[in-house]
Amino acid sequence: MTDFRDLVDLASSRLGGAVMWANDEYFAEKENMLKPGKPEWREHEYTDRGKWMDGWESRRKRVPGNDQALVRLGVPGVIRGVVVDTAFFRGNHPSHCAIWACDAPSDARVEDVLADEARWVQVLPKSELKGDTQNVFAVSCPWAFAWVHLDIFPDGGVARFRVHGEVVPDWKRIGHARGEVDLAAIEHGGDALACSDTFFGERKNLIMPGRAKNPSDAWETRRRRGPGHDWNILRLGATGTVRRVEIDTSHFKGNHPDTCTLEACHAPDATLEALTGDGVAWRPLLEQTKLQAHTRHLFEAELAALGPVTHVRLCVFPDGGVSRLRVHCELDRDARLALGLRRLDTLPPRSAEAVLRTCCGSARWVRGMLDARPFGTASALMEAAAAQWAATAPEDWHEAFRSHPRIGESKAAAGQTTTEKRWSSQEQSGAAQADAEARAALAEVNRAYEARFGFIYIVCATGRSAGELLDIARERLRNEPDDELRVAAGEQFKITRLRLEKLLEP
Repeated sequence: MTDFRDLVDLASSRLGGAVMWANDEYFAEKENMLKPGKPEWREHEYTDRGKWMDGWESRRKRVPGNDQALVRLGVPGVIRGVVVDTAFFRGNHPSHCAIWACDAPSDARVEDVLADEARWVQVLPKSELKGDTQNVFAVSCPWAFAWVHLDIFPDGGVARFRVHGEVVPDWKRIGHARGEVDLAAIEHGGDALACSDTFFGERKNLIMPGRAKNPSDAWETRRRRGPGHDWNILRLGATGTVRRVEIDTSHFKGNHPDTCTLEACHAPDATLEALTGDGVAWRPLLEQTKLQAHTRHLFEAELAALGPVTHVRLCVFPDGGVSRLRVHCELDRDARLALGLRRLDTLPPRSAEAVLRTCCGSARWVRGMLDARPFGTASALMEAAAAQWAATAPEDWHEAFRSHPRIGESKAAAGQTTTEKRWSSQEQSGAAQADAEARAALAEVNRAYEARFGFIYIVCATGRSAGELLDIARERLRNEPDDELRVAAGEQFKITRLRLEKLLEP
């Protein structure tokens, strides 16, 4: 099994992670916990408050309680493990720690994240810490989070805090996944899985945000003294068709590779052993190409048309340093839906309940869908939605009907969220464009329908004009009440399916 410490550090300051609050940082600042690199020891250095320490250190607690720090992750993701490093804290380390996580948006206000209404999940129970040690804790929780709350008991110092896991971008907040997207980027879910050598620079540096600051902020191999070449295998954040590539050798002037190639494969289920061995069919994306020193190389017309791929392999000949690799891709609809599904599958239950309720107002249907997670594929999601709707009863249908506004009315239904209001408006755009006469006719048919059947006129209005909606209502007024209830339930499920697709689309 892969050591979770090989996964992305979601809290890394290089990715935008930050310690946003601590109740006490008397001896050493909270920001030190997320500094890159190993902690430092300065033997004879003191401040006016005590010994200089490279970490977060609170004063000795003389009252009940414990000290706390709030960390905003640089990228949201599923936490697989944490490292609470107490390096050089020997008689002043905490005795225990506990960790909580929250899926509030990354740009939420600190006071809102700390409020009682925030949805916190404990991902690490109170656990013993040792001094001057990298305290390593695996985390078993399937949900994605953007905030972490570190509790130390009762006080003391933590040199570094690492939160390793799998990136789950919130595409609806960072922007849609249409057009070209750099799918190699860590913040978009890309990862550097393996490479031939990391003597001077880590392999994940290749896909970090921004431009490299210097050669240490890049991927650089040692000088090769024998045959062969160096390579770095990247898993893209989603399946995509490569359109543009950037290979940046900035800062490498006498130690850049002489040439390079780029290969790709479509192997979504491939193991690391298969990717690094002969288990996948790598195809040339960029033929062997001369590289220049300290240069951003841009490739578009030179790339082979390979269609959708999941991994790329950068080969450098014979060795050397590369600052950044950008792989700009287009995603088809299935790939975009897969991104949305990954987000839905990893939402904590209360958040998942809230978004599923925007698709259907039946509490029984929502509970069934929560129990059916994770769905894994969009088709499995739709199959589960149909199965859970088939398990509902007339009282559940009426509950779902009440979450909709009347056809042709601008007034929202009671309790509708902003998302539901927007979707209802889009669905009823045909009715909204009607003239005064048609709107009056819709109001009249709504009254007649409710008087006859006891619930509002439910119809999948997407793409239909006011005239079509009037004709459908008048036709359905001829139905027997029991028959019409089943017809309305079928229309409700059509609406639910369309909203699930909107929910998944980044």
